[in-house]
This record gives sequence, C-alpha cells and structure tokens, in this order.
Amino acid sequence: MSVIKIEGLNKVYKLYNEPIDRLKETFSITKKSYSKEYFALNDVSFELEKGEILGVVGNNGSGKSTLLKIITGVLHPTSGTLQINGKISALLELGAGFNGEYTGLENIFLYGTMMGKTKAETQKELQGILDFADIGEFIHQPVKTYSSGMFARLAFSVAINVNPDILIVDEILSVGDQNFQIKCMKKMKEMMTGGTTVLYVAHDINAIKRFCTKVLWLKHGVVQDYGDVDLVTDKYLDYLKGKDSNTPRSKEVHKFEIQTNKIAEIQSLTIQDDKNNVVDNVSQDMRIHIEIIYDVYDINVENIVIGVAMRSVDDDYVCGLNTLLDGVKVPWEVGRNTLTLEYTYGILAIGGEYYFDVAIMEETATVPIDYKARFGVVRVLNKYVGEGRYIIPHNWKGE
Repeated sequence: MSVIKIEGLNKVYKLYNEPIDRLKETFSITKKSYSKEYFALNDVSFELEKGEILGVVGNNGSGKSTLLKIITGVLHPTSGTLQINGKISALLELGAGFNGEYTGLENIFLYGTMMGKTKAETQKELQGILDFADIGEFIHQPVKTYSSGMFARLAFSVAINVNPDILIVDEILSVGDQNFQIKCMKKMKEMMTGGTTVLYVAHDINAIKRFCTKVLWLKHGVVQDYGDVDLVTDKYLDYLKGKDSNTPRSKEVHKFEIQTNKIAEIQSLTIQDDKNNVVDNVSQDMRIHIEIIYDVYDINVENIVIGVAMRSVDDDYVCGLNTLLDGVKVPWEVGRNTLTLEYTYGILAIGGEYYFDVAIMEETATVPIDYKARFGVVRVLNKYVGEGRYIIPHNWKGE
C-alpha cells in the first residue's frame, strides 16, 4: 500500500484587482466574476511507497511549499485526491504550535499530542529528544525566554525524534552551530536510510542526487517531469541554464556563516607541477596536483569530506570532485593536515583562466565546515582553439 498517493491535485486562488471586487463578487446578483484564477498547483499526481525519498525541485513560486503544506494539512486542496497513510513530521516552520508561555518540556508533550501520541508514547521518546537538543536546565524554562538558536534546537529535536512514518523537509535548515548541524544531518541520514518515507525540497541538486530515489519537478504549479533522479535533475539543470542570467543561482540561495567555534579551517590551496613547484600557468597535458593545507581543531567529527570545484572566469561550473564520491579517507588529526588532488592527465580544458573553490564538509557533503571561493587560480595555455570548455582527446579518420 502506498504511503502517499496524490491524484489530480489542484490549489486555486482567486486574484482581485481591487479589494472592493471581492465584495462585488460576493453580493453580485448575476454571479458576475470579478476575479481571475491562479493555479498554485495544477493537476499534480504522484505516488510514494514506504522508504522512498522524493526530491522536489523547481524555482521559487513553482508550488513546492504549497504542495508540502497541503500534505501536512496546513492548506486544503481545491480539488483532487490525497491519501496519507502514516504519521507526518514536517521540518517546515520549526516550532509551529509551540506555546511561548510553556516550558520546553511542556512543549515537547504538546507537540506529541499534536502528532496524535499519548503521553506515555512521548515519555518513551523524551530522553532522546533532550539528549539531541542538549539545552540543559533551560528545558524547564518558558520557551519565550530562549534565544533563537536554542528555540530552533529544541524545535528541530522534537520534530526529528518522534519517529514519523513520513518526514517532510523544506531545505536543510541551518540550526545552531556546526556540530549541531552535523548531528542533524546524521539523524536525517539515518531516517532516510531506515525506511522513513521522505519528501525533500532543495535547491542543491547534488544533495537531491545523493539522497533521493525519485524526483518531482514543478514549474508554475505543473509537473514538468517525475521519476528517475538523474534524468529529471539533468532536464531541470538544462532548463536553469537556459533561463535569464538574473535568475538566482543556488549558491546565492544557500548562504551560510562560518561559526566562531571552528571545527577546521582551510589555510591554503596551491597548484604544483610534478616537481612540487608552485605554478600559475600550465599546458593542457601537463601533470599537476593541487595541495590543500588545513588546520583541524576538533577530531570528534567523523567521515569528513573535502571537495574541489573548478570554475571558469565567468563562473561556469567546469568540474567538481570530492572525497565522498571517490571513496577517499581524509587525513584528520588535530593540527596541520595536507591533502593532495592529482589531475592524472592534466587539465583538458580550452585555454584561459580557471578558479578553484575548496570546501570541508561533514559526511553527507551538505553542511559546510569551511569554504573558500576562488582560493586558487591557474591559466591553461592551449594553442588549440575550440568551443565549449573541454578538449576530449580525439582522432579524425576518413574512409
């Protein structure tokens, strides 16, 4: 039996040019319409089985949040059918339903009641929630006295530790410091791989590809494509590339701040030849490697990922490599560490300048620990004049 089954779902709003038009339409004897219909969702259909993870992609205003709010019961559809089999926990608006006058502890039981749990059931989950939130004696204080970070920690902990059948996530939320964000990602990964059905909205296509088993692409409330992760995300990326340059890029949507309680910090990135000399200019077939030096302050974070992205001067994403995809263990000892990335066949790119970004991330390659943009630059010297970005080794033959 399907956990979620949606057929022909529509959400229609009436738009009026003037506020008075709403009254005119309400009291019109002739039933004259003074409004026009806006479809936030238009004939949306999909089905999810237990344990499936659906990534939902689309530009702002495409209907993603409307869809999630209908599934969670915040909004009612205009028409269509919606079948939900299981308890839902939603990481949308953290703390929705919390009472500011209640203590943190009282709000935990309040949330459990909203989830349809008995007091005894919530009591069984209580210690796990308290350990995860880690806010100490503040749990006995009214939540209106909490800092925003403390409030978010408790709300996230309650939402993610109630063992739901269905988890709904609108972006990976930046909650608390880096260590807590990493703990959140580990918990979400456990749920995603442990049989929980997940609906995951994100602008980060790489995260969609890592986590999801299906993808739904929405545009102006209409399903553009649904199904295979690689096929749908590739079509979506092609669509984004063809849009106006004013469209916000994912890097502009997802902003983060490096916390003062640093786990690690990137110190340098240098491009070197096979004799370990630092170089700025390289020929296309020249063997080079990138040396990354970083300082580690906290070794308790496990399975670290380091990634290097190569971009053109006009910010085209040329190549991205990381240790997670390549199955490489990152040196991680307190103090100074070094990691080397070797381009075995050189940089097979059209001549010009290229920049390197480098990042240290937690094990899912989602939460950034440190990130340096345009941290290195190299000029590729190439007499071959071609189009595109890469030169693929080739031969021509005539018959």
